[in-house]
Amino acid sequence: MFKFLKNNKGMTLLEIMIVLAILAGLIAVLASQVQGRLKKAKINEARIQIGEYGKALDMFYTDCGFYPSGDQGLGALLTAPSNCQNWGPDPYVKKLTKDPWGHDYIYETTGSNFKLKSLGSDGKEGGSGDAQDISNED
Repeated sequence: MFKFLKNNKGMTLLEIMIVLAILAGLIAVLASQVQGRLKKAKINEARIQIGEYGKALDMFYTDCGFYPSGDQGLGALLTAPSNCQNWGPDPYVKKLTKDPWGHDYIYETTGSNFKLKSLGSDGKEGGSGDAQDISNED
């Protein structure tokens, strides 16, 4: 008559806790791997962006005969500077973006060459890992 009460095939609280502990351990391991890959992806993204800006600066140099001054900066890739007659006709880049960590790229020039760099995740000179500076000279 009460046969359904004798059938106790459910999980105990201890078994559920063990399963949850195993799942938490797996999630912790996977999360650390994902974080490591995310850091590498941001470094690669910065390298790619620097490479694209470098190509645009080289096209600017071909058209104008010089790299933009430090005062003009990367903005010279968007709007024609007054001292370049052969600029464009279209902008060399559609828009200026920040590095993957939200910092501006640093542009320096000697007139016949340029250096473009990101200061990494910490936004400071030097560093290691994802905080290391990334430049077109790397």
